Amino acid sequence: MTIHFSCTMCGRCCHGLRLPIGVDEALAWLRDGGQVQLFCEAIPWPEEPPADNHLAWYKRRRSFAATSGRLPVRVIVSLMAVFEGACPNLQPDMRCGIYERRPRACRVYPAEVNPFYALDRETKLCPPDAWQSVEVLQSDDGNWNDPEVAGAIVGMREADARDAEVKKRLCAILGILSSGLSNEGVVVHAPERGRLLAALEAAAAGSEDRGAGEWQIVSHRRTTLDLLHSAGTASLPSTALAGTATFLGFVAGDA
Repeated sequence: MTIHFSCTMCGRCCHGLRLPIGVDEALAWLRDGGQVQLFCEAIPWPEEPPADNHLAWYKRRRSFAATSGRLPVRVIVSLMAVFEGACPNLQPDMRCGIYERRPRACRVYPAEVNPFYALDRETKLCPPDAWQSVEVLQSDDGNWNDPEVAGAIVGMREADARDAEVKKRLCAILGILSSGLSNEGVVVHAPERGRLLAALEAAAAGSEDRGAGEWQIVSHRRTTLDLLHSAGTASLPSTALAGTATFLGFVAGDA
């Protein structure tokens, strides 16, 4: 189905966000005085997936190898620019104050970066009239019609793959070793801005290459914790998190 779209500059997508950004964008965001958090999730990875499991290989590409107890896992770390209310770069006239260097995620919206997700207008913040435009966002063959959108999608995917090892070094520098279980929840780490900036600069420069520690998989569900324990993982109930780490669940919890 052809999807029509044109931005109305309503500003809804520029308020109260956790915006996924790459390492280069996170450095710029932090240097501008913004806040960045790390969202960590782990995927049990006892063996490599079949060649035709394209979703698994997509996740592999954007993750790094680790261990949790006896279980090999892959960890996905997402860097998120966070802010309450209006984006600090949003001008009174709803224009972007850093338009020429705005994050790739801003250039993509409301399109989807994940090739396994179809665009669902009901999940987007854009008003109804944005979808009544004559401009085509996505053609009926699934291709993105806007060259900038298409390029930003490719750029985000490439950054995800390129940044995986940098994020591994970053976690080692910060001593971050706890994650949620993929599709169930994430552990959100919120280091102090100056500390995170220094660690990210060191990780990006490759000047720190500490050995990887053992990751703990955090859950807010008793059945999940029992399964993780039986699989020999290092697991932790979400209520045991401390410091700047919190748990964000995607499903209802009971532990």
